Amino acid sequence: MLEAKEEIRIAIIIATFLFVILTLLITISIILYKTRQNKFREEKQLLNAQFQQTLLETQLEIQEQTFKNISQEIHDNIGQVLSLVKLNINTMDCDKPKALNEKISDSKHLISKAIQDLRDLSKSLNTDYIAEMGLTRSVEYELEMIQKTGSYEIQFNTTGKPYRLEPQQELIFFRIVQEALHNIIRHAKATIIKVELLFEPEIFTLKIMDNGVGFDSSQLAINNYNGLGLGIRNMHNRASMINTDFNLMRHVEKGTTVILTLPLQTPKL
Repeated sequence: MLEAKEEIRIAIIIATFLFVILTLLITISIILYKTRQNKFREEKQLLNAQFQQTLLETQLEIQEQTFKNISQEIHDNIGQVLSLVKLNINTMDCDKPKALNEKISDSKHLISKAIQDLRDLSKSLNTDYIAEMGLTRSVEYELEMIQKTGSYEIQFNTTGKPYRLEPQQELIFFRIVQEALHNIIRHAKATIIKVELLFEPEIFTLKIMDNGVGFDSSQLAINNYNGLGLGIRNMHNRASMINTDFNLMRHVEKGTTVILTLPLQTPKL
């Protein structure tokens, strides 16, 4: 009888001990889960803050580049066109009707061109013009501005049925294009610039190519872009922010190719 009571007491003690251990394990698990959840939430908030900061920096950089383009356009094109109109007016001779009519006609044409150029520039003053025009037209317009300099042969192609990406994605894609074109103009010594947009149902691809001097691409695999210029690192980092693969292929004397690949979460049918 006593032995039975002793066995029951020991069983109760063991059960109590196991219950306490189990309770402690559950409590610790809950605490660890809450800690991990809070850490995940903080990391998510930090990433979101970094993403918003990147978007803001991108918008400001685009605005700055836009103002530079406007200044250059006014100086190189609109200013020159209006100077020709002024020259025509100053050299008009009422005693020579045929020449006078030609100069009036030329002046009308030049003024129409200046008005159209000003309309195009007024669109660029709106920092939301990328969202309004879309990535395809925005890239095309940027290339048109470069082509007007007469220094480059521009080739622009789209494949597939064009569709719109998320506004943040288009904004960052456009800034990467601007950065790549800026690098080409400054460093590549190129004469041809090619841009291709490939619209597939499940993936979007953007390529920027030139026939410039290039460089030894073997260093890319070694340092993962860390040893390269700030512009290239910015392109790589921004592509990562929108889950886009960034590939840079450069070969000495064979030009450079930038390839951006974005898998689409929702296929475009």
